[in-house]
Amino acid sequence: MNNERPGDPGMDSAALYREDIFTDQRVGTIRRMTPVKSDGGDDPSRPVLFIGQATVMTPMGSLPLSFELDAGSLTEAVSRFGPAAQQAIEEAARELQEMRRQSASSIVIPDAGAAAIKGIGGKGGIQMP
Repeated sequence: MNNERPGDPGMDSAALYREDIFTDQRVGTIRRMTPVKSDGGDDPSRPVLFIGQATVMTPMGSLPLSFELDAGSLTEAVSRFGPAAQQAIEEAARELQEMRRQSASSIVIPDAGAAAIKGIGGKGGIQMP
């Protein structure tokens, strides 16, 4: 009997991975995601995934980045980490720039007529009724 309802958090036993983490303690980490069966044994029918992670400092604080590494081995993942991290940094910078642009364009400045009606703006100074 399945007691799960739509939207309930639950694990998919057909999509399990074992995670190994490798780091140089300097630039970032590589996560090796090895597919496993529900009993914990390796599942060779699915590919091993490699995910790079790095943190970039921005004026607003640290920005964690996560990016796929197209690699078939840990050696390949290590050699591809730098270029993939650089691409992730550039994409994040473009996204931040776009967010700033959208934020700036969403600022609403009332026109002079609306400001005068609400009693703000006008010629300046204190006006008596």
